[in-house]
Amino acid sequence: MLLLLCCLLVFLLGSHASPASNQAGGVTCVVKAASNGRDSAKVIRDAFKTCGKAKSGQRNRIVFENTTYTIASVLDTTGLKDVDIELHGTLSWNNSNLNYWLENSLPMGYQNQSTAWRLGGDGITFQGYGSGTFNGNGDAWYRFINGRSNYPRRPHQLTITGTTNSVFEGLIFLQSQMWTMTVIHSSNVLLQDIYVNNTSKTGAPTVNTDGADTIYANNITFRRWTVDNGDDAISPKANSTNILIEDSAFYRGSGIALGSIGQYDDTFETIQNVTCRNITSHRTKYGAYIKTWTGVNKGYPPNGGGGGYGYASNLTFEDFKLIDVQKAFSITQCTNFEGNQGDCDTSKFNIHDVYLSDFSGTIRGDVVTTLQCSAASPCRNIQLLDVAVINSSNNTTPRQYQCDSVKRTVGFNCTGPPDGEDNAFKKL
Repeated sequence: MLLLLCCLLVFLLGSHASPASNQAGGVTCVVKAASNGRDSAKVIRDAFKTCGKAKSGQRNRIVFENTTYTIASVLDTTGLKDVDIELHGTLSWNNSNLNYWLENSLPMGYQNQSTAWRLGGDGITFQGYGSGTFNGNGDAWYRFINGRSNYPRRPHQLTITGTTNSVFEGLIFLQSQMWTMTVIHSSNVLLQDIYVNNTSKTGAPTVNTDGADTIYANNITFRRWTVDNGDDAISPKANSTNILIEDSAFYRGSGIALGSIGQYDDTFETIQNVTCRNITSHRTKYGAYIKTWTGVNKGYPPNGGGGGYGYASNLTFEDFKLIDVQKAFSITQCTNFEGNQGDCDTSKFNIHDVYLSDFSGTIRGDVVTTLQCSAASPCRNIQLLDVAVINSSNNTTPRQYQCDSVKRTVGFNCTGPPDGEDNAFKKL
């Protein structure tokens, strides 16, 4: 009987995160993965419940060991306080039952989008030591979606929500199910040394696989990111202020994207004080671009909308190294319901005080930039200085700066109107 009780105790402790004291005066939970590839989500939830909130003056720890944790159900770990999360192994999402995720993914609070993991709190560190991995096993989703945009309830990988004074670093994200990371209703967050690769192993199209997005977020820093994907690399969206993106490299995809924004009819939104610097863009669509919805409301989010207003201002892009990108920079106010065109002159969302400098490298054509602004609220004060790019196809110097409804340019002259409408829903 005693032996049986001992064995039962070992089993219980081995399959749960058992708390122990740590040097910071708090408690530590070491998460034990469920055996035989079973769902570890309950063990993870229990660890956050036990160790996710430290007592005043202390710090708790949650430790994922150097092993693989299968995750087959949603995680909701918010309200954390002063906790250090260590990921030494791999969190691997099980997508064998896509209907489960479509029925149970958690709302993330914008555009009717949802997520596989909602995490948040104050004083969080999430450390991956350069090898801790989120593997979304997204090929199952890429094949299922087959290029359809914003499929309802397709889950994001990780949503950082209601988070303040926190650091996420040294993490790897592979094949995210949809958007990789969303930072929403959060402030004072540093995200650095992050690697994202959302390319498909089967050749399926990888739409909506953004590296990171910010929404209702202030003072967010992205430093030393590498993103290889089929969509936006990092995208500050509605009510993103004081955003810094620096020392990063982006491959394929669309590049840095501000927006889309202005999607909600008669709703004010803003993007302010965004700085992007020391960026290398490899075969992306743009080095960076800004996109707003038209002023005509059609359909419903996330694939429809329009008619919103507000402004994007004090946007700085400097020291961009371009390697065979399509265009150095672009603005489009033509984003429209998927498959629709027109109404490019109707947006009341204003874009002003945009500063670009030190762009060098190669682009695929003769158009340096296209500024497709709205006649209902023209862009103003757009500055481009020290642009030295070469056409990668013929080694000539590109000379076209296409403009529509732009007031006051500095450092360049508009050479003519845009040569085609750019709806952000158009595939790369």
